[in-house]
Amino acid sequence: MYKKSLSILLLQLPLWGTSLGDVSDYALRHSTIIQHSKANIEYNRLKHKQVSASKFGEIDLVGNYTHYNHPRTLAPMTPADMATDPQGVATTKDMFTTGITYSVPLFTGFAMTQDIEMANLSLAMAKSKLSLSKEQLVYNVRSLYMSVLSLYELASAQNSHIKALKSLERSVKESVKLGKRASVDLLKVQRDLYDAISILEDIKANTKKTIATLEALSGMEHISKLDRVSIHITKPHYSISKLLSQAMKSNKVKISKYNLKKASKMIQKSQAQYYPTVSLDSYYGYSYGENDPTNPRSGEWADEKNYQVAINAKWKLYDFGKRDASVQQARISQLQAQLDNKQTLLDLKKSIIQAREDIKKAYAKYVASLKQYKLAKKSLKIENAKYKSGASSIDELLYTKAQTMLSRAKLIQSKYDYQKAKYFMDYVLENGLNKGDKR
Repeated sequence: MYKKSLSILLLQLPLWGTSLGDVSDYALRHSTIIQHSKANIEYNRLKHKQVSASKFGEIDLVGNYTHYNHPRTLAPMTPADMATDPQGVATTKDMFTTGITYSVPLFTGFAMTQDIEMANLSLAMAKSKLSLSKEQLVYNVRSLYMSVLSLYELASAQNSHIKALKSLERSVKESVKLGKRASVDLLKVQRDLYDAISILEDIKANTKKTIATLEALSGMEHISKLDRVSIHITKPHYSISKLLSQAMKSNKVKISKYNLKKASKMIQKSQAQYYPTVSLDSYYGYSYGENDPTNPRSGEWADEKNYQVAINAKWKLYDFGKRDASVQQARISQLQAQLDNKQTLLDLKKSIIQAREDIKKAYAKYVASLKQYKLAKKSLKIENAKYKSGASSIDELLYTKAQTMLSRAKLIQSKYDYQKAKYFMDYVLENGLNKGDKR
């Protein structure tokens, strides 16, 4: 009684391993794909900062040394300066200047405004691409996880099949010794047994390869065992119109719309070339030099303070069609963006229909496989009884066993295919991250 109670208790305890939630969370934190997308966000954030800062201009520290063939004054002079103190005017052939300049664009034909808005769109696109990358990563992790679980279950079923064949082998071997069965019956059972063992080894090898793929995708160094996942199979009921409405809020659509907006901004930026540009330039500094030999104060060093403020305007009159070509290129880019947006919506509709049909197909296959497996088990029970009574041959029994195992394998595969199809629907609608996985 104690042993029986203990066995029941052990069966109820969970087999600790790595859960689907653990793998997904780890992948989202450590995957190089996600790290790359995050780096792209940071790059676009800095690009936005760079473009936004450009509207405030630049402050530069400048310096210069110039040698002249004739003496020069350290600062521009007027006739009044020359008349007041002509002997005090410093002149030099070797002039040094140091100072600070400040330049700022006042009007660029709205080109700078478009640059800032495009930088905003690029940053928003990078964030949407990160979300999309996370959805794709989670879907791939889930799909591989389900593949491993299906292989676990197939291995368990194959082990049961091998045990049944070994039991049959012992029974037939005993019957051959007693002269009740022909030795060829034993050979046929052993043939199927070795074939079943070979299939099991293939399943184990595929399991290891799939786990290795899952480790590479998630960034986990070692996955020893995966926890089971509860799969609830229900008849699917989906409305394409509702799914499409939901998908219109997806990041795929957002990215496509961002591209359309960027293309429009690019046209406006290219048209800015038809407007004049205005900028402000200022300077504050000093000029230094040693008075030349012709100066009454020859050999003495002198300095003069200089500052200036200028507003510069430029309006391009003719550039031999360069601006026109730039605008046309931007219009072509906009047309391409419009076509890409249209294709995105068509692909999204196709993916939704595909996901729905995959779920329906997987459900129908599961229902059919379940019925086939139930019938196969009944047939196997009958064939076992017939063989024991001598009313059936070993070939018929082995064939029925093989068909029963095949039906069970199909049932296992259809169950996990159904769950994979649901995960694909979550990916298409970008619901994978919202739903999460049990840990």
